[in-house]
Amino acid sequence: MPIDPRVRRLLEAAYRRYATAAFVEDDPLQVPRSFAVRHDAEVIGFLTATIAWGQRRTIIANAWRLARMMDGTPGAFVDSASARELAVLAPFVHRTFNGTDLRHFVMGLRHLRGTYGGLEEAFLEDGALGDMGTAIARFKRRFFEPRHTVRTRKHVADPSRGSNAKRINMFLRWMVRTSAEGVDLGLWTRIRPADLMVPLDVHTGRVARELGLLTRAQDDWKSVVELTENLRQLDPDDPVKYDLALFGLGVNRALNVR
Repeated sequence: MPIDPRVRRLLEAAYRRYATAAFVEDDPLQVPRSFAVRHDAEVIGFLTATIAWGQRRTIIANAWRLARMMDGTPGAFVDSASARELAVLAPFVHRTFNGTDLRHFVMGLRHLRGTYGGLEEAFLEDGALGDMGTAIARFKRRFFEPRHTVRTRKHVADPSRGSNAKRINMFLRWMVRTSAEGVDLGLWTRIRPADLMVPLDVHTGRVARELGLLTRAQDDWKSVVELTENLRQLDPDDPVKYDLALFGLGVNRALNVR
């Protein structure tokens, strides 16, 4: 559907307002942004995104706790932690994500690095991404190739089962989008910003519906596709930039649509 020019102007203005370094001060993204080494930022970024539900203050505190439990070098910890060192993770709890899940996540990340070359590469097939929903499902399948408990699987979404995959789409935004504004990290180059899908949450969904960018009532993968396709009309090369605008308008209650 054609996008109302007024909506375009509103989102562009909101993007300029919220896509600044100040955004990071109250966002879990501050944790991976604090690591200069790519592998460290990837690992702690993935784990931070995984626990990113609930109050942002609690998410941030627990993400920093994860970094400390990994001796401040999460990449090296994933690569080489011994059984004794892995046991240090046992007390960790964030909502339903616990120390058992965390240990399996460490082993899954280690497996991806050793078998596929890293997190970014684990989304690709013969160097190509293809459809993002398929790529995320591929990533999940590979991530859980090592032995793991069934309960841990719920912590990685699968769009092929209808999930909106909000947290993994957010992680991908962090890794792929440009770091020019001081928000996202821009560490990955084989997945393009144009390939990204919107991390759909209650704030982005509410504002998108009020603006007529999303008609579907459910917050599922079909809604992610609908919203992202509409945002591609505004910027086909970087549609998910508007996630920052929609989220900012929603969380700050800055939109009043009549």
